Amino acid sequence: MEELYDVLILGGGAGGYTAALYAARSGLKSLVIEKGMAGGQMLLTQDIDNYPGFAEGVDGFTLSDNMHRQAERFGAQSVMEEIKDVKLDQPIKEVTTDQNVYKGKTVIIATGAVARELGLPHEQELRGKGVTYCATCDGMFYRGKDVVVVGGGNTAVEDALLLSRIAKTVTLIHRRDTLRAEQIYHKPLMEAPNVRFLWDSVVKEFVFNDKVTGVNVENVKTHEMTHVDAEGIFISVGRVPVTEYLKDQVELNRGYVAAGDDTKTSVPGVFAVGDVRTKEVRQIVTAVADGAIAIHHAQKYIDAQEQA
Repeated sequence: MEELYDVLILGGGAGGYTAALYAARSGLKSLVIEKGMAGGQMLLTQDIDNYPGFAEGVDGFTLSDNMHRQAERFGAQSVMEEIKDVKLDQPIKEVTTDQNVYKGKTVIIATGAVARELGLPHEQELRGKGVTYCATCDGMFYRGKDVVVVGGGNTAVEDALLLSRIAKTVTLIHRRDTLRAEQIYHKPLMEAPNVRFLWDSVVKEFVFNDKVTGVNVENVKTHEMTHVDAEGIFISVGRVPVTEYLKDQVELNRGYVAAGDDTKTSVPGVFAVGDVRTKEVRQIVTAVADGAIAIHHAQKYIDAQEQA
């Protein structure tokens, strides 16, 4: 007989495995579908200092592994498969992977979002060695050091303002001659004494030994090259939600799944948690909260369907 799950959880990051934990403890039969190792974006963070309960911090692998094992200790199941297609607008939802078809009464979308990269040589290998995509996560490691922020939108400017209170100097590199960020951010950034700007400029290459020591920058108008010394390169050129597999199955907003703080999407019985949903703050702690909330509403949805 074909197996029917109470909850299919798409993605094994912080939100996904919190949902799995709460589902299992509520007696719901749940399956986490993750194409890689458990943890998602957490795995890319060497030191996590802003997750409560770890006075000395914790590395991303350890936190990911703990969440995974904790959920499975209570009976949650996991498979390492890639999601190819979904059918969500029906009473029994279907998720097709590269290996199987799974059916569930509810679905929790937890596939996250990935930082948009610059696409430069050595970018991947320098992650955690000076190249980072989260000032909130990693800014404290660069106290009193020279750093670079790449970008000109709200996130880049917020990162630059945060880092201006931590780092020795902040160089903001933007490919245009004005910021794209909202006007409210402009004045405090311009008034920060340790922030300087490289307008009309793009990073052409990272300079490094075993760690980053700076970047080479090209002016897009004059093609003049400039070297900037820096120990930290904060890339803030946007994020890309992992939603291509949804194929218009749920309402999206700029690629993110449209869902409020109750995690409910446009489709009954389908919820979205963590970085993949529309929200203001994308952190591990907010993803964890989403996971718990989603199971609360999933349980209510299942109960209502069974009583109908």
